[in-house]
Amino acid sequence: MDKTDIIIIGAGPGGLAAALLLNHKGYSVKIFEKKSYVGGRNSSFKLGDYKFDLGPTFFLMPQILEEIFLESGEDLNNYVKIKEINPMYRLKFYGREDFYPYSNNQKYHMLAEIERVFPLNSQGYNQYIERESIKFSKLEPCLKVPYSSFKDYFKSNFLKAIPYLDAFSSVYKVMGKYFKPNDLRLAFTFQAKYIGMSPWVAPGTFTMISYLEHKYGVHHVEGGLNMLSETMASIIEKQNGEIILNTPVKSIIFEENKAVGVKLENGDVCRGKHIIINADFANAMKNLVPKNIRTKYSDENLEKKKYSCSTFMLYLGVNKTYPKISHHTIVFAKDYKKNVNKINENKDIGSDFSFYIQNPSVTDPTLAPKGKSSIYVLVPVANNKSKIDWEKQKYDFTKLLIEKIEKIANFENIGKHIEELKIITPLEWESEYDIYNGSVFNLSHNITQMLAMRPHNQLEGYKNLYVVGGGTHPGSGLPTIYESARIVSNMIQKRAYKNDD
Repeated sequence: MDKTDIIIIGAGPGGLAAALLLNHKGYSVKIFEKKSYVGGRNSSFKLGDYKFDLGPTFFLMPQILEEIFLESGEDLNNYVKIKEINPMYRLKFYGREDFYPYSNNQKYHMLAEIERVFPLNSQGYNQYIERESIKFSKLEPCLKVPYSSFKDYFKSNFLKAIPYLDAFSSVYKVMGKYFKPNDLRLAFTFQAKYIGMSPWVAPGTFTMISYLEHKYGVHHVEGGLNMLSETMASIIEKQNGEIILNTPVKSIIFEENKAVGVKLENGDVCRGKHIIINADFANAMKNLVPKNIRTKYSDENLEKKKYSCSTFMLYLGVNKTYPKISHHTIVFAKDYKKNVNKINENKDIGSDFSFYIQNPSVTDPTLAPKGKSSIYVLVPVANNKSKIDWEKQKYDFTKLLIEKIEKIANFENIGKHIEELKIITPLEWESEYDIYNGSVFNLSHNITQMLAMRPHNQLEGYKNLYVVGGGTHPGSGLPTIYESARIVSNMIQKRAYKNDD
């Protein structure tokens, strides 16, 4: 039995960022990771000579991770090559020309593109940037601090943000203030899918996601976004932190309600002053915390919570390139609202569905051999509460999806050029990657599961137990996951300053 200052369960991006910050502050840090690799869903894998990101492919707000690196005595840009993608992506709407949005640092191109595809509608873009800029300036401070109780709603930062929250409107409705054509509005609202929600359901607060794309741009990291996790891991180990792979945690050890260590599946025990959970929240609560002290997060209460959608994934190693097709492409269903409603209602999406394709070889030659492409395809689908039999459907669905990639997304004859193929369904997300219900974007972000009503960064009801990642405040997505790590790091340091261990 040994003892350390900080024990982190899981080497995902939140756990790695927390370790980076705390290790630099002089805490002894141990990360126990079940898998043989770091990064969680922000990791990579290879199929033959083709490399793929497992999960995120959009790098938004790189300045957040740059700040965390600086706080840790490092410069992110010394380790990775970051490139802004412009146009940001190609959007394909049924019966309309392809639309190529640019970030606001190429505003002239963006206005011209709106006029090309949606004549006489560019004036709303300036209004959008102006108001959403003010809105984000009010909301940003609220994303950098914990919400431990309803008393935090009376703090000055939150009170100043209230008039801009748009919490009781939807993302789609808020965007109607700026854009009238339905397809143009969808170009600024589909980003609700980044948190696994419908733009007709997601609180209007989340218009900030598309604003952040336009304000700060969409970026790619050479070698894939997995390099962010790989880099943090290498620095943690360089600074004498420990990352112990292939070592699942069986349970968290408590003395009454105080977390004092972890028991590993191999039987070893490691005691620590602070325990940080960096795992899928519901899965971690069900499997790591004893039932007798799990009142608020009992199995029954976890089941009642609202969860995000899941995704059906294809990873294709293709022996040709598509140099004229954008790095990112989003293809919208003919009836997008019907498509997302089916997902919300836990129904099979049928044959009219939306999907996303990454064609990174046009930007990054390191992911596939010369003259070949690593193609990443994501389809938002219902989570496993839907009881969809993916084992029965996955091969027919894959065939249909490849046909759509060829005919709608213009990847000509891609089916004949596939050398490697990997499928991940919601079933695999749950069984192989330990994601509750296969809900890859974690707990839903409806109004009753935000801020103080989301699991707290210092988990309510327990002492010395913290949470980072998409299941806590501020929420899903790499930028907010990194912020959760910074919040927890600051909370632990503040407790140490007060000698409140």
